[in-house]
Amino acid sequence: MRGLYYEEFEVGRVYKHPFRRTVTEMDNVLFTSLTMNLQPLHLDEEFAKTTIHGRRILNSLFTLALTGAFHVPELTMGTTLGNLGYEEVRFPHPVFHGDTLRSETKILDKRLSKSRPDAGIVWFEHKGFNQDDVLICYNRRAALMMRKPADA
Repeated sequence: MRGLYYEEFEVGRVYKHPFRRTVTEMDNVLFTSLTMNLQPLHLDEEFAKTTIHGRRILNSLFTLALTGAFHVPELTMGTTLGNLGYEEVRFPHPVFHGDTLRSETKILDKRLSKSRPDAGIVWFEHKGFNQDDVLICYNRRAALMMRKPADA
């Protein structure tokens, strides 16, 4: 299985990724602990009960990483040369233990690289949703993608 080469991306196309994942307390505690994020909103149930959410919420960077990874097998597996940057990241709705997440990707734009003849730049819009189809994560990013090899 491989991702798409630069030439295979179609501006405007939307991919509804088939992958879903239910997030757990373990995911949240492990990721939060590994990244040394001491925010009690992720780790302390008693503290979280006093907040607007009334319970712990998932670490937003875990949410970004997970919803941003669902596209990999379909779009960028082995064909990306790396992220160039995130232009916008939003979390319009919290994620809780037990939510099931999915995502979709829209191809916003693309152009050939000015410095690398073997690559092009593709702009992606990733949207993450929970089991109720509520938007929980949104981001736009640019990635350097391989051009199709002459022998492919």
